[in-house]
Amino acid sequence: MVAHLVRLKLTLLRNGLRRSAWQVVGLVVAALYGLTLLGLAVAGAVGLGFVDVQLRGDLLVVVGSLLVLGWWVVPLVAFGVDATLDPRRFVTFGVPRRDLLVGLTIAGLIGIPGVVTTLSALATPLAWWREPLAALAALVGAVLAVLACTLGARATTTVLAPVIGRRRVREVVAALAILPFIFLGPILSTVAEGASGVGLESVARVLSWTPLGAAWALAPAVAAGDWGGLLLRLVVALATLVVALRAWSWALDRTLTEPVSAGGDSRARGLGWFGRLPATPTGAVAARAATYWLRDPRYAIAVAIVPVLPVLLAISAPDGAIVLVAGPAAAFTVGWSISADVAYDGTAYWTHLASPLRGLADRWGRVLVAGSLGLVLTLVVVVGTVWYADRWDALPALLGASVGLLLTALGGASVVSAAVVYPVQQPGENPFGTKQGSSAAAFTSQLVGFTAIGALGAPTAVLALLAVVRESAALGWAALGVGLVLGAVVLVVGVRVGGSMLDRRGPDLLQKMRTFA
Repeated sequence: MVAHLVRLKLTLLRNGLRRSAWQVVGLVVAALYGLTLLGLAVAGAVGLGFVDVQLRGDLLVVVGSLLVLGWWVVPLVAFGVDATLDPRRFVTFGVPRRDLLVGLTIAGLIGIPGVVTTLSALATPLAWWREPLAALAALVGAVLAVLACTLGARATTTVLAPVIGRRRVREVVAALAILPFIFLGPILSTVAEGASGVGLESVARVLSWTPLGAAWALAPAVAAGDWGGLLLRLVVALATLVVALRAWSWALDRTLTEPVSAGGDSRARGLGWFGRLPATPTGAVAARAATYWLRDPRYAIAVAIVPVLPVLLAISAPDGAIVLVAGPAAAFTVGWSISADVAYDGTAYWTHLASPLRGLADRWGRVLVAGSLGLVLTLVVVVGTVWYADRWDALPALLGASVGLLLTALGGASVVSAAVVYPVQQPGENPFGTKQGSSAAAFTSQLVGFTAIGALGAPTAVLALLAVVRESAALGWAALGVGLVLGAVVLVVGVRVGGSMLDRRGPDLLQKMRTFA
């Protein structure tokens, strides 16, 4: 049965690659990225062999602890990343629990992250090539650490599945998950300052007695001749595996007997925006888009990021005028957020094709909602940052750059979303997760879109920058005028081009999205 589960995982991956060329491209890109990380890990391990024993052990313990922590935490905020062998799919099968546990553990290592993690961990003995006994202990510790990674990941996700399975909880977790990435710079700076004050040795000493770093501390203990510490850390590492396995086993029994349901609120809420907006094709699309912006976290991400941008910039440079960039950045974020709106519709896009709805009405309906929301947020951010920096002379220039960029981004997104569709997270799934096969298509379309918007918005941006730097009122008003006119032209052209593309390619887009299901 264990071998069957492994073959099943390999078959699912192989069939996924056959469905789309983009998935092959995405796998190749991921493999190259993984090989790069693996090469760096191996080179780093060999290089550590020439470093002082104490520093070598401290670095391995700290880095290894971060690796284990990542395996335990990332699945909680990126649920659905690897659901090819979801335990809930085995509810109707009489698979022995022990075989299921072993099979899922091994299958969890099949994939780019698992392979890179395993090979990187098995390369750590290279750091102890001058101490044979320590190298042997490092090999044992690497095996225990890899088991801790996969068992811990399975345990945390399965135990917390009833909580994460609730849609509202997923939405809150998804919204909060972005904050550490947005504030990654200040967080790393703070951690670095704290680590320098406490000392790497102290941090490593604490982690070596925890489930995160005990396995990585076996080799340093042998190198230091601390046999008592070796035995105690080995006990901690083995106890971690036992606890994780027991927790996963208990949660797996619960999952197989009481499958988690995503649930949802099925209460009627009236017509909502459909009763407030005009009963026209454009009004109907706008009403649905407004509902998405209020209830779909995939769209709400853009709104959640906006108030964070000025705070992040203010923290990064408290005494600088860099905070003024928040206005244009917020405008672009909201404007570009509809660049995958057709892909977000998924197979439900058939309703657009079945009804007498022109592509132009579709584009304007979505643009009106995103543009109205983006305009309000942009004005608030621009005025707020100007007040914070006490640069009221820059207000016209920033308004021109921000509003112009908002209109330009809306026009560009209207074309991109009608030209390219790729697998995206479905409603209720983590909006920060990544669907298999979407990486290459998403990267290409986003790169082309960014480049086009940057080129079209460059005249306004240059005028605005000169106005702010030189404190020129004339250049500021010129930037405002150019931004409004140029942005409006790009918006109208983009909406018309995107609408025409939908009229021609709508059935093809739907057929492609059906292959993603």
